[in-house]
Amino acid sequence: MNLFNIIDEIENIDPEVYGKLSQRRDVIKNIASFGSKVAVAALPFAVGTMFKKAYAADASAPSVVDVLNYALTLEYLESTFYNAGKDKGSALIPAAAATQYFNQVTTDENNHVTFLTSVIKSLGGTPVSKPEIDLTAGNGSGSGPFADVLTNYATFLAVAQVFEDTGVRAYKGQAGFLLKNQVVLTAALSIHAVEARHASAIRQIRSQTPWITSTAGLGNDTGIALVNGNYDGEQNVKQSTVDVTTLKSATSSSTSVAVATAAFDEPLSSTQVLALLQGSFLVKK
Repeated sequence: MNLFNIIDEIENIDPEVYGKLSQRRDVIKNIASFGSKVAVAALPFAVGTMFKKAYAADASAPSVVDVLNYALTLEYLESTFYNAGKDKGSALIPAAAATQYFNQVTTDENNHVTFLTSVIKSLGGTPVSKPEIDLTAGNGSGSGPFADVLTNYATFLAVAQVFEDTGVRAYKGQAGFLLKNQVVLTAALSIHAVEARHASAIRQIRSQTPWITSTAGLGNDTGIALVNGNYDGEQNVKQSTVDVTTLKSATSSSTSVAVATAAFDEPLSSTQVLALLQGSFLVKK
């Protein structure tokens, strides 16, 4: 039994295998210790126990249907937003922008709602109902901080950018919970990629970089302080164990914080996202 080959093969499927087992150094140490402490015949059982613990079901982890219903809630929000904007017509969105971008995005978001609803049913689950939504972020008052979202094109664009950037990070945060169903994972990642394209496009419409570019202390680069929480964590410059700013760039012996943060996108957990949305855009019951 070549344990190193086995772990390497698993790593091809699950890059986080070492983190689940323990730190890589500990894994090597554990494997080495088997040779002296465990009879060769017992190795399969010892290794099996190690992996069983690493991949044991986490009772607190959401089910696939839970994850899909969470995604459906976010898609309800986005589809409601874009359909409301579309209903305003050229009184809100310039005709050229609607043709080149917003009509397509509205169709995408509606399709995401239809798709997720269908998948949840196919898995024997019950799709969540569409939540009550306040596009002004006023928790049902209709007079939140984005009160003119459907009458002021600049505000509409700003809210669109926040929704798209948050949506991308939200999908990423759930990918690990879908590993048990590769078909659903692939579909979710396909939606994630589309949301990322939406985010890039809306950023360009707002004359911003197509990607999030943070400072050392602030992940939010939108210029809207109200949504700092939606971008919290994007200021991270450390990936795995590597501080990206210490790496050589094309022109220097180090990498700037702006480049280091722009090169990576950070996930948001469902708890973080719902804490940001419930009581603002999603009316809290």
